[in-house]
Amino acid sequence: VEPLKVPEWRAFTNPTTTSQDDDFRLKQVEIPARYRAVFERVVLVERLCEVRALVGFSRLISLGEAVALGGGIDMMAPLARKATTWVPATEVHGEGIFLQFNEALIAHWEAYVEAISERNREFSLAHQVWCDNRHIPIWRIPYPRLRYILLHSFAHVLMRQFALESGYTTASLSERIYSLAPTDEHGPMAGILISTSANDSEGTLGGLVHLGMPGELERHFDAALESLIWCSSDPLCAEHIPDPNGLAVHGAACHACLFAPETACERGNRFLDRTLLMPTLHIDALAFFPFALASETEEQAE
Repeated sequence: VEPLKVPEWRAFTNPTTTSQDDDFRLKQVEIPARYRAVFERVVLVERLCEVRALVGFSRLISLGEAVALGGGIDMMAPLARKATTWVPATEVHGEGIFLQFNEALIAHWEAYVEAISERNREFSLAHQVWCDNRHIPIWRIPYPRLRYILLHSFAHVLMRQFALESGYTTASLSERIYSLAPTDEHGPMAGILISTSANDSEGTLGGLVHLGMPGELERHFDAALESLIWCSSDPLCAEHIPDPNGLAVHGAACHACLFAPETACERGNRFLDRTLLMPTLHIDALAFFPFALASETEEQAE
């Protein structure tokens, strides 16, 4: 059975051919001019239906990530002593913004960072020790690599920025990260979905979708990225690296700049690093967005 994110990715990346109704409605809009080299597609999810099912429970250790990756259901306690033919579930409606990144640019940046730094190895080691400390086999929650950390960090800073003007709190927003390398099955993927939902049958009020319009979105991209250059916890935040003891699987990130509420993050505030997005006072060579803009300038010059 293919992972749930695969058909979701197909739908979001083909908005004009995807079947739409009252539960699912997409609208592709123009990419902000300044970021046309960075993104392949911006899609407004005007209507989104999400089904949340309770399939089991665990204690002491959260298995949310393992279940999301299709490998942790057997580690959970069942809801009943006997096998059941149904599970309790709720249906919520909402809205969102989907961003598809330029795959060639992402791949180029990954190779560049791998060649000049140890960041990928540092994250991989910290994740391995984190799993070992919790007696979780590494194959259940595999290391997601640098492209995921880049996408995840950008999703967090966008959620913080959107919460300022959308009318929704950060806790009511959620992320969905689509990240697969070209060599992976069903790959490549490089995109994020920021969404919100409500139990009301009419869903939400459109405040998030409004921010995705071209004139609005460019302003929010600019403000979000600018906020990453300095953090009120610097220099401690900027100098932080993934802990080799597995205590913190994140780089330059903290509650003042990138951390999100538990309901908003699919990885428990791990795999975050603002140095991969914008230059900081400690590291400036790994930042993706200056790299992307520089690559665009070189192509125009040629």
